[in-house]
Formats: sequence, C-alpha cells, structure tokens
Amino acid sequence: MFLRMADFRTPYISCRVCPHECGIDRRRRPSGFCGGKDTCRVAAICRHAGEEPAVSGEKGVCNVFFAHCNMRCVYCQNHEISRPYAAAREMSVAEIAAEILRLLPSCENRVGFVSPSHYVPHVIEIVDRVREAGVNPVFIYNSNGYDRPEMLRLLEGRIDVYLPDFKYSDAVLAQQLSGVNHYPQAALKAIGEMYRQKGAPLWLDENGLAESGLIIRHLVLPGWVEQSVNVLRTIAEELSVKLHLSLMSQYYPPFEIPAFPSLNRSLRADEYDKVLESFFELGFSEGWMQSPDSTHCHHPHFTGDEPFEW
Repeated sequence: MFLRMADFRTPYISCRVCPHECGIDRRRRPSGFCGGKDTCRVAAICRHAGEEPAVSGEKGVCNVFFAHCNMRCVYCQNHEISRPYAAAREMSVAEIAAEILRLLPSCENRVGFVSPSHYVPHVIEIVDRVREAGVNPVFIYNSNGYDRPEMLRLLEGRIDVYLPDFKYSDAVLAQQLSGVNHYPQAALKAIGEMYRQKGAPLWLDENGLAESGLIIRHLVLPGWVEQSVNVLRTIAEELSVKLHLSLMSQYYPPFEIPAFPSLNRSLRADEYDKVLESFFELGFSEGWMQSPDSTHCHHPHFTGDEPFEW
C-alpha cells in the first residue's frame, strides 16, 4: 500500500528524522544540525564502482549522493558535500528518479542512497517513483549508522540491502570526532532494526551481487585500534557473528587535523592486522577486507563533473 507523498513529508515539519531530533521546521530557515531543508539537495548522481564487490559489481551502482550530513566527522573524505555550506543542486523527486532511470542501463541495475539519514522521506518517494516507472532495481541504503529505527521501519519493503557504518564503540570519541551524542547506542539500535528486517544471511544472485541483506562497514582509524576491536566485539555480542562485515583500511587525512595528530597519517599495516585478527578471533568469517594501498584509491572529487575516476 502506498501513502500520499505529503504524508511522508510531515517529519520535516518538526524534524525528528535522525537521532538528533532537532525538532525544527525544515520548511523554514535556519535548519537543524544537518543543514537540510524539506527540499532535497543532491551533490551527485553517478555510477560508482568503488563499493564492495557484492554491491557494485563490474559496472557499478547508480549512487545518489545526498548533500549535507547528520554527522560532523573531522576526517570526512566527502567533506566537499557533507558540510552545511556544501554546494549542491536542489532537485525534485521526479528529477532524481529521471536521472536514476537514465543511468541505470549502464549500471548493475542497483541504486545506492549515500548519506540518506536526514532525507528518509525523500528516499521513500524516490523508490516509489522509480518502481512506478516499471523498473525494480536493488535499492541500497548506505548510511553512517546514525539513524532512527522509527524511520528505518518506513523503509521496510523498499530497501533491499542495508550498508551502514558502525563507526565507534566509544561515545566520547564519537562526540570528539563526529559531533554526535550517544553514537554507539544509536547505531546499535539502528543496525538492530536493519538486522530485524534482513537477518544475517546475505542473499546473492548468480553473478555474486547482493539482492537482499545487511553489510556492516567499519573504517579503522589510525591511533584508535582498540575502539575498532570493541566495535567488532559489540556486533558479535549484540547482533551476530554471522553478519557480513567490511573492514576498511582506506583512511587518509583529507587535510590537516591539528587536534588529533594520529589522523594526520594513514593507517599502519600492523594496526589493521590487529583488527583483522580480532575479526577471526571473535568468530566472524564473512565479509571483505582491504589491501594496504587502499588509502591511495578512494579520493572522490565532487567539485568536477565526475567524482570518481573510471
């Protein structure tokens, strides 16, 4: 059953779309923590082949990169589009759906929503609009994990693959590095809802591409190996060791970060190896790892026409 689009926009009137629960009216300025309005701002819609192999395949996924973010990571590799002042194009749901439909034939018939946590009502509309056009791609929700379970429940039946981050096990560190409160608790509740919807198995098609399921990402930060180990321990104890994890070593300093010296260097091999060792010790067996040279391979540039090189 479909609801009228207007019904999905009501969360923006007193916005509690994400765990910040700012309570502001996004139809008017000033906006809340994320900097988003009730209209949708998009930084890019493009093919992207840099996701996990089961997500992007050979031809890539059609990614919708939403502007702004409900976190303020001091090391954000997408800082060009994540800040409140980010340059972006205001697009209607019809325009976004049309661009998706234009790009889909050149992709793996899958659509990714990147940084969607503050635009969930729009995500719902976009999915419905694309399906109403007679097209049914795999829809992927690629978030930072700072989501509200109540909003995720509205996505049930619309999102095929959840691809959240679980960034921190330490709430104080989350506040220092990303400006959010109670991140571990909020992320665990959000990913718990995704797990309820999808379970532990990752269902693949004949080409090895994910059709349904949950993949949890974790970026290992230089200097904070122990908190990464604790993230894995939390997932093992509170969710399941049967889940697919993606352990990322691709961190690089996007600019000078004086307050946190360890973030001004790349991840060392011994740091990543310690987290990988814990992955197996805790009983995980499914997922993806990255090679040490990944730090040189994931540098998007959103100021040009094509953020990613092909």
